[in-house]
Amino acid sequence: MSDRGLAAVVCGGTAGVGRATAHALARAGFRVAVIARGEQGLSDTRDELEAAGAKVLAISADVADAGAIDQAAERIEAELGPIEIWVNAAMATVFGPVNKISAAEFKRVTEVTYLGFVHGTLAALRYMEARNRGTIVQVGSALSYRAIPLQSAYCAAKFAIRGFTDSLRCELIHTNSRVRLTMVQLPAHNTPQFDWSRNKMQKRPQPVPPIHTPEVAARAIVRAATDAPRELWLGRASFQAIIGNMFMPGLLDRMMAKQAWSGQMTDEPTTAEQPDNLFQPVEGLHRLEGRFGDQAKGKALAMSAETVGKLAAAGLALVAVAAVVLVAAIAN
Repeated sequence: MSDRGLAAVVCGGTAGVGRATAHALARAGFRVAVIARGEQGLSDTRDELEAAGAKVLAISADVADAGAIDQAAERIEAELGPIEIWVNAAMATVFGPVNKISAAEFKRVTEVTYLGFVHGTLAALRYMEARNRGTIVQVGSALSYRAIPLQSAYCAAKFAIRGFTDSLRCELIHTNSRVRLTMVQLPAHNTPQFDWSRNKMQKRPQPVPPIHTPEVAARAIVRAATDAPRELWLGRASFQAIIGNMFMPGLLDRMMAKQAWSGQMTDEPTTAEQPDNLFQPVEGLHRLEGRFGDQAKGKALAMSAETVGKLAAAGLALVAVAAVVLVAAIAN
């Protein structure tokens, strides 16, 4: 994929999956716009991309501010060129049980992790619908299908993104729009999220293994931007969570109650002075990777939801045929 002269936008593009995606899109030949709050993270990311030969526009804006995102899109169109790809990847979370999270914290996570995607999508649509082309990529999670304890605000936002995306997709189909909409459901990745997210637990948080490098997610996101499947599922854990929840949600409730509670905490105690990025950016932690590099895998299976459905249908057909053959053999 090479589209010199066209712009790709990454909201939340200065750390982790977003930063890796910005690099991947630059390598694919796009002019890259990075939107985030922190000036230092924006400066560092811009310098990296420019050193790699990319044309870059770094914009300081909070995705929770719809007006700021509209203004950012206007600047991108004027300074970089037509927006061909828009990636919504910004997120915020709070680790802790529901009764330890305040209403203000729930609101803020929702404003960033859900409404931030809505704001980005609306800004992209204003230009894409006028040209009748372009691709919007929603960076989702297996948690948009299977919620886990201690991340209620984040899981709820990811569920909301999926509902919003499905509704919008139907509208685009209804109007015969050529604007493409795709969602990537990710597993756990080694990002700074676990160093700067607000934490109400006594232990420092960690991603639930298996853990992958941010580049694994970036490759999947660029693939989704290229092929635009309805959804792209990444990693064994995502397949297990999504499919398992379809068939045995009650069992997974009990499994998550036991395994995902301790599985999200390290043995390291939480320190009172550790800053978090819920309401303000944390400078100095805008990195590509987090602190779990020794556990991070560099590969993961990626498959479109349509392909998974076809394989499941084929498997059921084989089971049915085998059953018929078995019954016939018994009858004879």
